Amino acid sequence: MPRVRKGAARTKARRRTLRKARGYYGTKSRHKQQAKVALMRAGRFAFRDRRTRKRDYRRLWITRITAACRMRGTRYSVFMNGLQRAGILLNRKMLSQIAIEDPSTFDALAETAKANAAANAA
Repeated sequence: MPRVRKGAARTKARRRTLRKARGYYGTKSRHKQQAKVALMRAGRFAFRDRRTRKRDYRRLWITRITAACRMRGTRYSVFMNGLQRAGILLNRKMLSQIAIEDPSTFDALAETAKANAAANAA
């Protein structure tokens, strides 16, 4: 039985790896082994940072809502508690968009939240 060398398969695998590493700096985009290491590292960062991005956006929304609440004389925690007690189920992303794009609606939400928080506190 003749010895089989992986000519075409090996070339195809190398091309696949280098194609994914296109744009990397120096050796990382030219040599298969370095490209493979760089791709593994990039994959780990990408996996981690997909979760971090969700966390960062939530923090941004909460900061925006907090600023809008303070402009209306209430606190974030009181505002969110009042909305929850009023049965208004808007997520933080939507609340921050409303605060930016439609301040009059946010005023109404803030008043509703204040009324419900005060009514349930007493």
